[in-house]
Amino acid sequence: MPQTVLLAEDDRAIRHALERALTLEGYEVTAVADGVEALAQAHRTPPDVLVLDVMMPGIDGLQVCRVLRAEGDSTPILMLTALVETADRIAGLDAGADDYVVKPFDVEEVFARLRALLRRTSPVPAGGAGGTPAVDGGRDVQAADRQVGAADIRMDVQARRAWRGGRELELTRTEFELLELLVRNAGIVLDHSTIYDRIWGYDFGPGSKNLAVYVGYLRRKLDEPGAPQLIHTVRGVGYVLRED
Repeated sequence: MPQTVLLAEDDRAIRHALERALTLEGYEVTAVADGVEALAQAHRTPPDVLVLDVMMPGIDGLQVCRVLRAEGDSTPILMLTALVETADRIAGLDAGADDYVVKPFDVEEVFARLRALLRRTSPVPAGGAGGTPAVDGGRDVQAADRQVGAADIRMDVQARRAWRGGRELELTRTEFELLELLVRNAGIVLDHSTIYDRIWGYDFGPGSKNLAVYVGYLRRKLDEPGAPQLIHTVRGVGYVLRED
C-alpha cells in the first residue's frame, strides 16, 4: 500500500506542485491550506508522515507540530521553511519536528528526506539472510534492547530514553538516534558523510547545515554548567563523543 503524506502549505502554487510531485513519486497525498485543516485531518486520518510549512496563517506549522507532540503523536514531521537562520531551524526542532527543508528546495531533496524519515519508522526485520542479524543504522538489531552508555551518558534503546548523570534528556527521534550513534562509537571521530548516511540515509553534501544544527541542539540539551562538554567538533572531519 502507498505511504500516506499529509501536506500543509498555504501557497497554492507550491502546494499543488508538491502534491503532484509526491503523487507521481507513489505517495498517497492529502493536501491542505492551513494549520487548522492539518490538525483536523491528522486527527481524522493519521498519515505516515507530515510535511508542514512553517509560516501559515492562523495556526502555523510550529504550532501544529507542538500540538501533535503534546498529544503524544510521534508521526515523523518534515518542516518546509523560508527562514534560513539557525535560530529559526532550532525553533522547528524544539517544536518536535524531525527534519526540515529550506525554500526554495529541490523536490529530490524532499523525496530523500521523506524516505529517510519513513525508513526510520518502518518495522525492521528480525534477521537477514542465513540468520544474519539485521543491521539498522550500523547496529545489531538483536542488541536494540540493551542499554548503552559512554562518558556520562546512559541510554535505554528499547525505551527510547537517555540520561546524562541523573538527569533525563528530552530528545526528538533524530536527536536520540544521533546521540546513540555517537555513544556507540565513543572516542571515534565520525565524518560528516558517515553520520548523514547512518541517520538520514543520504549525504546532503558539504553545503548542508542540517547536521551542524542537530549537533548544536543536542549540545544544548547535554551540556551542564561546570561539566565537561561531551560532543567535540573535529574541524574538516566530523564529530566525536568523549569526556575530556
